[in-house]
Amino acid sequence: MSFKAVGVAALISLSVSPFSFAQNTPVERGKYLVNTVAACGNCHNPRDAKGQYIEDKTLAGGARIPLPQATVFGPNITPDPETGIGSWTDEQVVAAIREGVRPDNSIIGPPMPIEMYRHLSDEDVRAIVAYLRTVPAVKNEVPRGKYEFPVPKSYGPPVIAPVVAAPDGDLVRYGEYLAGPVGHCMACHTGKGGAEPTEQDLRNRPGSGGRPFGPGGVPTASNLTPHQEGLKDWSDQEIERAVREGIGRDGRKLNPPMAYSLYRNINSVDMKAIIAYLRSLRPLPTGG
Repeated sequence: MSFKAVGVAALISLSVSPFSFAQNTPVERGKYLVNTVAACGNCHNPRDAKGQYIEDKTLAGGARIPLPQATVFGPNITPDPETGIGSWTDEQVVAAIREGVRPDNSIIGPPMPIEMYRHLSDEDVRAIVAYLRTVPAVKNEVPRGKYEFPVPKSYGPPVIAPVVAAPDGDLVRYGEYLAGPVGHCMACHTGKGGAEPTEQDLRNRPGSGGRPFGPGGVPTASNLTPHQEGLKDWSDQEIERAVREGIGRDGRKLNPPMAYSLYRNINSVDMKAIIAYLRSLRPLPTGG
């Protein structure tokens, strides 16, 4: 399957959200992506004792991220020059996002989905950087992650060739881009045993779920394929409600780490594209 960016010019006039593609500057586009589909704050926003985002410390990091066999805290990605990314160049921020390499050449470990982010379009990754430059700088020192398993020595060669937009108007391919490189849905909803999904996993069983999160393997990522164990009997409206509100078909409240408070602002075109892509997946049993 392809994770190339999809052109959106044909979709611009259809957007209805205040975060929509009608915004025509890189900062506006970056703000939309960070605060909706990409949901960067789900890992990078500090939280209070009740698990709520601390509004005056947006993207300042420090929240612990549940990951088996690791102690990981979301890094500070505000423009603070000492504890955030304020001293990094734009190119260094892009390299950190798409290649998992910090300016000191150290490698960023999971759960940062570098394998997905490598396929962010040039326009979108630079829009994200442009927006991050506008976020209020917050001084907040966050320790680097500690892993009981080997962190990759590299996620691949530098992303040199331009990552360009694919042909406009293909809702499924656009949904694939959103659920892949941008929203990294497949990174959580593919793979077993808590491990990051491999390229083979993503090719052979994308969206089949079954990946455990948190202590004791709970919760477990849901099956997003059109299988009986997945979304086969779900209506589009039920899928949308699950994504936006965290409510299942039976009315039960769904578990974190889904970023429901951010996903609720995904515009209608993007939501339709994501659902169209999920409908196109090969039906697979959970974990299959």
